[in-house]
Amino acid sequence: MSNPILPGATIGVLGSGQLGRMFALEARRMGYRVHTLSPDSDTPTGQVADVEIQAAYEDLDAVRSFARNVDVVTFEFENVPSATADAVETLVPVRPSGALLHTTQHRIREKTFLAGAGIPTVPFRVISSFTDLERAIAEIGCPAVLKTAGFGYDGKGQVKITAPKAAAEAWTSIGAAEAVLEAFADLECELSVVAARSLDGKFANFGVAENAHANHILDVSVCPANISPAIAAQAVAMTRAILDALKAVGVVCVEFFLTRSGQLLVNEIAPRPHNSGHLTLDACVTSQFEQQLRAVCGLPLGSTEQFRPAAMANLLGDVWNNGEPDWSAAVAEPSVKLHLYGKLSPRPGRKMGHITALGSSAEEAKQSAVRARNLLSR
Repeated sequence: MSNPILPGATIGVLGSGQLGRMFALEARRMGYRVHTLSPDSDTPTGQVADVEIQAAYEDLDAVRSFARNVDVVTFEFENVPSATADAVETLVPVRPSGALLHTTQHRIREKTFLAGAGIPTVPFRVISSFTDLERAIAEIGCPAVLKTAGFGYDGKGQVKITAPKAAAEAWTSIGAAEAVLEAFADLECELSVVAARSLDGKFANFGVAENAHANHILDVSVCPANISPAIAAQAVAMTRAILDALKAVGVVCVEFFLTRSGQLLVNEIAPRPHNSGHLTLDACVTSQFEQQLRAVCGLPLGSTEQFRPAAMANLLGDVWNNGEPDWSAAVAEPSVKLHLYGKLSPRPGRKMGHITALGSSAEEAKQSAVRARNLLSR
């Protein structure tokens, strides 16, 4: 293993949202400095970083200047242009690598990688034209989901097609852009595994979380998931195979579909900490953000032991619809922890924070987290 990057060094973060904020807080706790670069100012990450640089990712002169003042760079946002990562990599290590980012930020490249690695996914077709879409619908059937190849998250850039006659409208709605068409899976539930891989190939994972979504945005996560030990072991094994094939260094999340027939399918790969891993801040010896820091700095990975079953409930801007939320009511329960991201203005669908709760069971933790969230708007 190469020499580790030790406390006192400076970590560069491309992106400046809540993931970078929680990473920066963990890094500063361990004695590191943090610089962040994004097109915005007074950001969640910038509020707690040592230095906030406001510049476009495409401004490669600013990006190189940023890189010259840090010891290693990581991501909190996967839609950073590959040219940006390439510019940084000429000066300092980028972890996970720009090559990994290039693969996972684009659905066609990601699904092609998974297929080549023998990892099961839902049936899909690459769409470059409306003719491709018509042919793919005839092959895959309906319902199906049309997703743009790039720059999609939280349901953005995708549309459900319920019948062939809806194809033209769907194609127009995504801007007639390069896309993938995915068959609709008969879901039992959605799962995720947040894991880390070190410079020397060691692997650690936080177990399997079970995720519920509302309007394509993660609503509640619980860990451990209510699945069989065999399915849990399979999900972890598939995650390790993916991280090894990608030669990942850092934290990566693999999202899964579990079908009613018991088949485990990979949905997406997120090359960064993940919303479903936020509960690790309060539930585990080492959080996903400290683990990211350890991995990108070449330090040994920390223990992922979970103290008790845990749940996380997202707080979207909708919580502010009736005015300032009742924070005191939400945190009255001793097991509940409140995390707010410092975003300047709430709006519907915007992730403003989250609540975590621990319990004697995952269901008890879930009920506590959801109950606390409901109290915010009373």
